[in-house]
Amino acid sequence: MLNLLHIENIAVIEQADILFDRGLNVLTGETGAGKSIVIDAISAILGERTFRDLIRTGCDRASVSAVFSKIAQQPWFETHKIPYNPDELLIRRDIYADGRNLCRVNDTPVTVSVLKELGRLLIQIHGQHDTQTLFDEQTHLRYLDLFANDHDALTQHEALYSIYDQACADFNRLSTDESERLRRIEMLRYQLEEIDRAELREGEEDRLSERRTILQNAERLSDGLTGAVSALYGSDNSAGAIDLLSGAEDEIARLGRISDRYSEIEQAIHAIREQVQELSTQLRDEADDLAYSGDELEQIESRLDIIQRLEKKYGATEADILLYAENARKELEDIEDYDARLEAAQKRMDAAKADAVKSAESLSTLRKSAAKALAQRMESELAQLDMPSFRFEVAFEEKPLSADGTDAVRFMMTANVGESLKPMSKAASGGELARIMLAMKNVLAELDEIPILIFDEVDSGVSGRAAQKVAAKLKSVSRGKQVLCVTHLPQIAAAADAHLLIQKEAKNGRTFTSVLQLDRQGRIEELARIIGGEIITDNTRKSAEDMLCT
Repeated sequence: MLNLLHIENIAVIEQADILFDRGLNVLTGETGAGKSIVIDAISAILGERTFRDLIRTGCDRASVSAVFSKIAQQPWFETHKIPYNPDELLIRRDIYADGRNLCRVNDTPVTVSVLKELGRLLIQIHGQHDTQTLFDEQTHLRYLDLFANDHDALTQHEALYSIYDQACADFNRLSTDESERLRRIEMLRYQLEEIDRAELREGEEDRLSERRTILQNAERLSDGLTGAVSALYGSDNSAGAIDLLSGAEDEIARLGRISDRYSEIEQAIHAIREQVQELSTQLRDEADDLAYSGDELEQIESRLDIIQRLEKKYGATEADILLYAENARKELEDIEDYDARLEAAQKRMDAAKADAVKSAESLSTLRKSAAKALAQRMESELAQLDMPSFRFEVAFEEKPLSADGTDAVRFMMTANVGESLKPMSKAASGGELARIMLAMKNVLAELDEIPILIFDEVDSGVSGRAAQKVAAKLKSVSRGKQVLCVTHLPQIAAAADAHLLIQKEAKNGRTFTSVLQLDRQGRIEELARIIGGEIITDNTRKSAEDMLCT
């Protein structure tokens, strides 16, 4: 249960500590006193979206803290590695003017989205706008599924429908227009013929480019190599490096006969001469390789032009072009095997559809069974809410197979004897709709483990004996869950286990809202105000006291 709500600088509430009790907690006050601000503060600690204008004027930060107790062990705590204490759960959220939010659960920082996950496990808030959702027939199937508790069957159907949806997409992709398929075959064949005719080899472009560079500079290379060979071998007019090294080797060899210490020098010179001789042979071979036919350069240019044209069409390198060809060949095989593949895709689609239809039928059976039970429960609940003639039915229509099955449902009702069932949007008045929503929420609340329910002025349009019945129903719900209710009805306020008064006053040019927990005398005065308005008499006080005693 929610024990304490601490608010700082939220709208007109400068600071407030609100203590809640078990059972039914009622919040009352004049219109505009700030009752909705308390609900906004609770929404904040549930991780709901907040806005900077929620911060009190002149402040740079607002803060909301809540203390809960007797919270059942939830996998959420283990999943998010949050310390779990069954006796106390502390949630705090600080909202800054610059848009930042700091959230903590049991002093552990969490993100707003993670906080929202926890909030959904703790509290459900039902406001006036929820009542209007009963007019939206798109929500009726969701309400029925909640009551049917068919989550597993719905999840299984969604998975099977997803398989069917993908099979449809595969079939449609294959069964494209025949002329488009033939056009694609012709294009692929042309592309493959063009690539295959080129007989590409990886690295060929680099090798040809290098050879072209050599041929384009052949004369300079030939002159340089010839000069180098002459310097090493010598010419008619001068000795070359090899001859000079040979002469040096001979001279040192003669010295070696005098002393062994020159033998190592002789060997070193000999090694140098052989190395130079080897280099000169290599240079001579390089010069011989420069010989080329007159049209070789033209052939290289032509081959490079072919390669580069293919690269512009199919890829940046020879490897990319060859990969493109491989993929195109596989695609062509697939397309040419079109009839067999289309037939296989058709079979897969039909089988997937059969599975999805079967799961939709099972889901529909669960829903129709639950619809009868829901009708009985709703009629019973509404009889307790002073609508004894209320009749309720879930009307089914078949719709095309979709992710949520083949059922289109609509809630039908009548509140009067002898009247035919009509769509809820055409048959319910405002006060009736409020009671129908309360009944629906009560029925659904029994199916979940959320411990706290908040009703924000859901009693709009209800009065008299019906209001008494609504109060009794809220009291009944509060025996199993903690209930917080913002109300203007004295009947509901009188049924409370704890009564909180929200009041506003102006001091020193500023507006302040405070929250007071009323004792018995305070409750009498507040009930008298709700009953009599500005004029409170002994009679209204007596009426208020009588309401508390009933």
